[in-house]
Amino acid sequence: MIHTSGRRALFRGRDDTVIRFRFVEDHHGAWGVKRICRVLGIARSSFYAWRAGEQARRARERAEDLLAAEITVIHLASRGAYGVPRVHAELRRQGRAVNRKKVERIMRERGIAGVTRRRRRGLTRQARKPVFAPDLIGRDFTAPRPGVRLVGDMTFLPTEEGWLYLATCIDLATREVVGYAMADHHRAELPVAALRMAAGRGALQPGCIMHTDRGSEYTSSEFRSEISKLDMRQSMGRVGSCYDNAAAESFFAVLKEEIGTRVWPDRATARAEVFAFIETFYNRRRLRKHPEWGYLTPLETRQRHRQGHTLAA
Repeated sequence: MIHTSGRRALFRGRDDTVIRFRFVEDHHGAWGVKRICRVLGIARSSFYAWRAGEQARRARERAEDLLAAEITVIHLASRGAYGVPRVHAELRRQGRAVNRKKVERIMRERGIAGVTRRRRRGLTRQARKPVFAPDLIGRDFTAPRPGVRLVGDMTFLPTEEGWLYLATCIDLATREVVGYAMADHHRAELPVAALRMAAGRGALQPGCIMHTDRGSEYTSSEFRSEISKLDMRQSMGRVGSCYDNAAAESFFAVLKEEIGTRVWPDRATARAEVFAFIETFYNRRRLRKHPEWGYLTPLETRQRHRQGHTLAA
C-alpha cells in the first residue's frame, strides 16, 4: 500500500517528472495508474501522453539501432572506406528511403567514418632520351563512351621481399580498371602488359587516347611501339604536374587507403590482395557518383553505356 505521507520522502529534492512517470509505468500493475498518479500528484492524462511518447521514442531508438547496423555492414563491406555519401547511396540502392543528414548523424554519433586520402610519392622518372607526346586530355578526365580515353600510371607496394610494382589502365568513361600488371620491376614491359590487357578486355576504339605522365616507362620505344600497334594515340601531361594525370593517381590513392597501406609478407600476398581489390570490389562493387546517373559501380556504368548504345542503334 502506498501512503501519501511517503510521497515527499520518496521524491524529496526531485522535480524530474519523468522519474514519476516511470515509477507509475513500473508499478501500475500492482496498485493501478489512478491510485499511483493521485499519490504522486500527477495527472493521469499527462502520464498517458508521456507513455505514448516514450513508446514512440523507443521505437525510434530501435529503428536507429537497426539502421546503424545496416550502415556498419555497408561500411565494413567497403573495407572501411565509405563515408556518408556512398553509405547513403548504398542504402538507397537497397531500397532504404533514409535522409542523408540522418545517416551523417548516426555515423558521427557511432564513430563510423570513411578514409581520408593522402598524397603519394610517385615513380615518374624521365628516360635519358625521352620522346614526349602532346597532351590530348588537358585535364578533362571525361569520355563520351568507353574505349576512347584511357589514363595510366604506376605505383609500388612494400613487401618484406621488396617492392611490388603495379601499372594500371583506367577507362575515363567508366573509371573501370580495364588493364593492370604487377611485377618486381618497373621496366617498360610492365605498363605494356597493362596496356595489352586493356586492349583485350576494354573494347578500345580506333584512335583511343592513352594518357600518362612522362615517366621513362611511358616515353620508352617499347611503350610507344605498343601504342602504334594497337592503333592508339599517345598523350602525356607536363613534367612534375600531378594534376595533369590526376584521374590515374586518384585510383592509387583509393587503393592504398581502402586496401590498407602496410608491408605485406611477400609479393604473392600483395598481388593476391590487389587482384581481389580490383576485380571483386573496385570494378564491381565500389560506388562512384556519375554526373548524370548517380551512384554506380564502374561495371554498371559500362552497362549503362552499352544499353544506351543499343537503344541508339
